[in-house]
Amino acid sequence: MENGTSVTRKMIIFQLEDEEYAIPVNHIGSIERLLPITRVPQTAPFVKGVINLRGVVIPVIDLRLRFQMKEAVLNDNKRIIIALINEMEVGLIVDSANDVIDIREDQIESPPAVIGTIDADYIDGIAKIDNRLFILLNLLTVLSFEELDKIKLLEV
Repeated sequence: MENGTSVTRKMIIFQLEDEEYAIPVNHIGSIERLLPITRVPQTAPFVKGVINLRGVVIPVIDLRLRFQMKEAVLNDNKRIIIALINEMEVGLIVDSANDVIDIREDQIESPPAVIGTIDADYIDGIAKIDNRLFILLNLLTVLSFEELDKIKLLEV
């Protein structure tokens, strides 16, 4: 800390089941309502397919399934967060996208080894602000390089 100020991260907050997650705004292109998804055969179960977003074909991942949570019914409350992961646009289906907040570095703690069904490799940290607990995701580890290579083929 210098001059009484703390470094902050601007984060988008979204929900999966009853937990709140955060990802850095600089990794986000947009947040979209649920769009028609075209299923692609022979892909991992968490890869829901592709969407056509303003003329760009984008693969879509269901984060619930990626984190081995119970699959939810897709409805109008769901959102697709368009994220940039390793220079590739990927849509992430979430239950809701709540808000954008600033999280100070001194509010972030190291993650425990496992949080529920989510491996600690996916987590940058945990932030507790007021009575809310946020799991900070590391988008670069949510998908492995092998999975990204397979998903890149969907963009063609």
